[in-house]
Amino acid sequence: MSVAALIHPTAQIDAGAVIGANVAIGAYSVIGAEVEIGEGTVVGPHVVIEGPTRIGRDNRIAQFASIGGAAQDKKFAGERTELVIGDRNLIREFVTINRGTGEGGGITRIGNDNWLLAYVHIAHDCQVGSHTVFSNYSALAGHVEIGDWVIVSGYAGVHQFCKVGAHAFIGMGCLVGSDVPPFVTMANEQHGRPRGINTEGLKRRGFEAPRISAIKRAYRTLYMAGLSQAEAREQLAAQAQDSEDVRAMLDFLDRSERALAR
Repeated sequence: MSVAALIHPTAQIDAGAVIGANVAIGAYSVIGAEVEIGEGTVVGPHVVIEGPTRIGRDNRIAQFASIGGAAQDKKFAGERTELVIGDRNLIREFVTINRGTGEGGGITRIGNDNWLLAYVHIAHDCQVGSHTVFSNYSALAGHVEIGDWVIVSGYAGVHQFCKVGAHAFIGMGCLVGSDVPPFVTMANEQHGRPRGINTEGLKRRGFEAPRISAIKRAYRTLYMAGLSQAEAREQLAAQAQDSEDVRAMLDFLDRSERALAR
């Protein structure tokens, strides 16, 4: 089948766009200048993709998504910025993903194998890892970092410049205003608080009992031992000698620039 046969005749594709092999583009979709779409990606009807945007292979973008729009930031002055999306992502109806800003590094980045469900918003300069799930109506403000395997439940939101570590779980309706270490579960409360580790998620991903026990011990050290963050860090450094997962938590604390979720 020719490339033309996969593109609906009502779709509008800028001459400067680069469309890979076996890309399907639905009715009335608009593909702007400096957009690259990788092989096997399917773009539904009524989708708008603005550039500069690079999209990898085998993605699925549902109807009415808006991809690569300008940053919703008053400081954005029209400078050239980008959106980069990896491979095999599912982007559902009415998802909005904005390009970066000059002051924020210039690139919004989405990794591989993510699920962004209906009405999800990813703001400018966000850095999203791989294998994440964003449930309906969840949102990231600008400059947020999301690690691999994070789940953000429906109606949850993350404040600008916050970091959420790998394998964390953000509960439904939870508003995150501080950094969340790896493996931590945030409660379903207006202002989220840590409520243990994401044990069920870790089991599903093949974490064995000794690994989970080490993570639980680190969580108790950080949140339940009555220690200051500096004192907890010293104990975590000792625990990290025997656990790469605790080392990941410790590395996250070292990178954290905001208050830690407590």
